[in-house]
Amino acid sequence: MIILVDMDDVLADFDGGFLLKWREKYPDEFFIPMSERQKFYMRDEYPPELLDKMTDLFTQKGFVANLPLIRGGVEAVKNIKEKGHEVFICTSPMRQYQNCVAEKYEWVEKNMGFDWTTKIVLSRDKTLIQGNILIDDKPEVTGAVKPVWEHVIFDKSYNAHVIGQRRITWQNYQEVLKEL
Repeated sequence: MIILVDMDDVLADFDGGFLLKWREKYPDEFFIPMSERQKFYMRDEYPPELLDKMTDLFTQKGFVANLPLIRGGVEAVKNIKEKGHEVFICTSPMRQYQNCVAEKYEWVEKNMGFDWTTKIVLSRDKTLIQGNILIDDKPEVTGAVKPVWEHVIFDKSYNAHVIGQRRITWQNYQEVLKEL
């Protein structure tokens, strides 16, 4: 089976890394605790006047490369591969890609090993990528074509409203994948 695994907020804690840096740099500014997030894009929940500060923070050099790990993610993905599945990290670069693209590779090498850098697929449109399963936190993954993979939702507060699809965490992944 070919399993595509999103990177941001599935393996690398983008939102948690952002919130940590945000609270350090702007301790008196508005913020939303992770457990209270209701929308996929942070920009849809924060006041518009903060968007430039937010963008400056998550596009700065070193932000993506130093994102914290999502607990259990790297170990789970390596375990899935050891069980004989083809695993690819299927990730979308930010529109402000200057630091993001190279740093995604740096993050993978630092946290998973150099060999995993050959398993990265970068695409703004994941529907174009072949696979059996896409594990992604985005509530709805759309694009140019009807995807051939099944979207298995990586459980987050902002996708809790989605029903009728399989949900996965790094604590229940073995059970969910057995069902497929």
